[in-house]
Amino acid sequence: PNLPNIVAYRMRDADIISTVEFNATGELLATGDKGGRVVVFQREQESKNQPHRRGEYNVYSTFQSHEPEFDYLKSLEIEEKINKIRWLPQQNAAYFLLSTNDKTVKLWKISERDKRPEGYNLKDEDGRIRDPTTITALRVPVLRPMDLMVEATARRIFANGHTYHINSISVNSDYETYMSTDDLRINLWNLEITNRSFNIVDIKPANMEDLTEVITAAEFHPSHCNTFVYSSSKGSVRLCDMRASALCDNHCKFFEEPEDPNNRSFFSEIISSISDVKFSHNGRYLMTRDYLTVKVWDLNMENKPLETYQVHDYLRSKLCSLYENDCIFDKFECVWNGSDSVIMTGSYNNFFRMFDRNTKRDVTLEASRENSKPRAILKPRKVCVGGKRRKDEISVDSLDFSKKILHTAWHPSENIIAVAATNNLYIFQDKVN
Repeated sequence: PNLPNIVAYRMRDADIISTVEFNATGELLATGDKGGRVVVFQREQESKNQPHRRGEYNVYSTFQSHEPEFDYLKSLEIEEKINKIRWLPQQNAAYFLLSTNDKTVKLWKISERDKRPEGYNLKDEDGRIRDPTTITALRVPVLRPMDLMVEATARRIFANGHTYHINSISVNSDYETYMSTDDLRINLWNLEITNRSFNIVDIKPANMEDLTEVITAAEFHPSHCNTFVYSSSKGSVRLCDMRASALCDNHCKFFEEPEDPNNRSFFSEIISSISDVKFSHNGRYLMTRDYLTVKVWDLNMENKPLETYQVHDYLRSKLCSLYENDCIFDKFECVWNGSDSVIMTGSYNNFFRMFDRNTKRDVTLEASRENSKPRAILKPRKVCVGGKRRKDEISVDSLDFSKKILHTAWHPSENIIAVAATNNLYIFQDKVN
């Protein structure tokens, strides 16, 4: 896919983006950062004078979602970093989204106001209470036009549900419930009830010394409200059915690829840990991302993946140094395009990869400030592993491992993608004539 760049939003160094998410229509794009802020971008409406501006996203609302806290009982700091954002389907003029840090999930309402009431009887225009003895006539308050204001208000705060750090949230297709997942447990919440949640998965052993794996991600099925999956640090995915029992400790399906003994190494267990799991939009397939690969699974075939794509196999020889600089523990996300025919995931050096499932072609693209001029065509990049390096190739030894693309999002129906490269958000779209 030839994806030229529209615009790069530059942020300060403290604002490392930690999550990116389009809403169901793709008109809004939300990002969360390490400073606990949520920035919502809105797509430009098409105008006859400037039809090419249709793709541009401009800042719509910015608000502080989470603040740093301190757990006095455990003497632990709870950082404000936004781990995940999930949009709820739009029911009226307002928008709703869930955002979470390590411990607390919040439901935010984002609404517009372009009128203000005037002519109160009991208070003056500045909001001060009037002396009742001075009121001699009854006034009918009226609504006057004002400049458009976008307000974000926290409607629900879902706290005290997790002992460990929350790594993912997922809204159910019934739109009444959602689940939040930490390292050892998954909780089911009703969107209207903040003081009670139901524990649906608990893998915590009686003795913590017996702990061998943790939950890394979880997601609800896009259309079956009783089905969800969760992935583990051991490289397996479990599919559970909430109709079977209240506590889903026994899975219905277990997806795991047997390890090739020839490839066994000291790092095998670390690189097999799944960092992200996503259902396809049609609900038929699962996509999982581990350190070196993306795998697509058919829900009807548990013993091996349908497709395996090598994201950056040239790093296999570099695992030792990646272990020493902790990069081997980076958690890359993966996304489907709207028709489930292309998948995208990030890599190092601000590279991101796309794999076309039909043609089996793949491409490496770069999100960098050098090629971020509006409507510049992105050129495919190639990494050279050894031997003679061509002019347009980059050597594996000169890759910058501090520049990494962990978070990406794909518009639900169009070829528009959002790519978070540390503290820059890049938006690319298909070539517009």
